[in-house]
Amino acid sequence: MLAQRVILETDQTGKLSELPQLPPNRRVEVIFLLLDDATEKPQHRRPHPDIAGKAQILGEVFSSVPETDWLPQP
Repeated sequence: MLAQRVILETDQTGKLSELPQLPPNRRVEVIFLLLDDATEKPQHRRPHPDIAGKAQILGEVFSSVPETDWLPQP
């Protein structure tokens, strides 16, 4: 099975602007996932109600571990 991700765009009427080239004489399964509009605000994250407001920060969190632990790993 071969999978390929293709992002298609629609016009003002909802019709596909361009169709991808497909292999001849094959069956194709298509699943449409609507991508969120980039202009929407990201959802505000909140802690679970069971732990909300119960945490205490006792000191400087950034200096509690070496700076290299805060950097993303390659």
